[in-house]
Amino acid sequence: MTVVVGLEPLTRDQLVAVARHFEQLSLSPDVLERLSRQRDAIDALVNSGEAIYGLSTGFGSLATTSISPERRRDLQRSLIRSHAAGVGPEVEAEVVRAMMVSRLTNLCSGVSGVRPATAEAYAALINANITPIVHEFGSLGCSGDLAPLAHVALALMGEGDVRDAGGARRRAIDALTDAGLEPVELAEKEGLALINGTDGMLGMLILALDDGLALMQQMDLAASLSIQALLGTDQVFQSEIHQLRPHPGQLASAQNLTNLLADSPIVGAHSEDFSQVQDAYSLRCAPQVHGAARDTFTYATQVANIELAASIDNPSVLTDGTLASNGNFHGAPVGYALDFLAIALADVASMSERRTDRLLDVNRSYGLPPFLAEDAGVDSGLMIAQYAQAGLVTEMKRLASPASVDSIPSSGMQEDHVSMGWHAARKLRKSLDAFRDVLAIELLASARALALRAPLTGSPVTVAVAKRVNALSGGPGHDRWLSPEITAVSDLVASRDLLELASRFVPLQ
Repeated sequence: MTVVVGLEPLTRDQLVAVARHFEQLSLSPDVLERLSRQRDAIDALVNSGEAIYGLSTGFGSLATTSISPERRRDLQRSLIRSHAAGVGPEVEAEVVRAMMVSRLTNLCSGVSGVRPATAEAYAALINANITPIVHEFGSLGCSGDLAPLAHVALALMGEGDVRDAGGARRRAIDALTDAGLEPVELAEKEGLALINGTDGMLGMLILALDDGLALMQQMDLAASLSIQALLGTDQVFQSEIHQLRPHPGQLASAQNLTNLLADSPIVGAHSEDFSQVQDAYSLRCAPQVHGAARDTFTYATQVANIELAASIDNPSVLTDGTLASNGNFHGAPVGYALDFLAIALADVASMSERRTDRLLDVNRSYGLPPFLAEDAGVDSGLMIAQYAQAGLVTEMKRLASPASVDSIPSSGMQEDHVSMGWHAARKLRKSLDAFRDVLAIELLASARALALRAPLTGSPVTVAVAKRVNALSGGPGHDRWLSPEITAVSDLVASRDLLELASRFVPLQ
């Protein structure tokens, strides 16, 4: 399948398809014609003799410095070289590709004024699976993700380092040559257009939405196993209760739990047992907490959709051909959403850890062996797996501290308030990795606990899920090396195979 960049904005799914699954891109004839018209407007401004930011002046606090006509293309090249100043670890390839796809859609959206050939060269770089080396630090999330995008533009010029289609680190010019591509000599305005947007943080937000929504569905799945293993009730999930407080995410999560617990022999066997009176909050309030996180994802999705359809550049080419200076590159809307997601994930992970701890505590697990051990005392069971889970949750709480409330002035105080959206995105990725492991440990514990409830069994769907997890991890038994088991279940969560398995039995929202 080829993803066509046309007059309509790309969808999040299309961006993910190119960034993660290496789908090819093409530019529609309508887009190329629009770019040609825009470029005519830029050329007219170049020839007008006016002092125009980014065309005939320096950048940032150097905006009052006039650039002579014969040096204006040098200005664009120097801009990219000086801004490609990233440091630190190499950023993941899928993040760089997501950023490139987002920037390409902006170049084609109607305000950047790049030449059609430059946009086509950018698309060709993506299609050749050449990934510029981008570093962890360098963006403040304002005036665009400047350093990350500059490293991409540097590769387009045939400079800097890249990963080729085989993953080898190489000089950009060599990778371009082997792929049959020519380096681009940037024209007036093009250097600025290539780096002036929120594309890094937006690309990471879209990838986070793709990951996070699947993890939230699997969190309902893990909770359903834990609820049964702890002899919990399904009555608190009935629709009428949740219609009293109809937050969309809460309704979806409650319906998932109702479906997942349907026809559960364990739940049925204890439906008349009033010794517990009420389940603990980590069981009873799962729809409210999971649902609130789902609604946070809904909000972040709205932000991502608007941003992906936006036209972000400074200055921007208006419909009458004039250039207008603006601040649309400021990353605050995206940065807030990224931080909001990290907060929600930390709270849901905290609830997951509490369910796991309850499964392991002989005083609160209603008959399960201590730490789900085969021979408690000789065996420690999953005791230290819960330590690891608690450590992950603590890390997620630290990562939930918002980056977007910080600002360090830059560029000689011209850029005196910045979003730190890139940093919000980088820590969200770490939080999602930790969240996946937290979820894996709850699944590991709850699947083992369900097996220990035999001859009682869970609902058909959760029996199938527990068997899949236990087959991978080994299930109940004497102590053994746990780290590979946790990793195996975490990889299973990442694969989304459990969602496919569960969907054979019940619908999941």
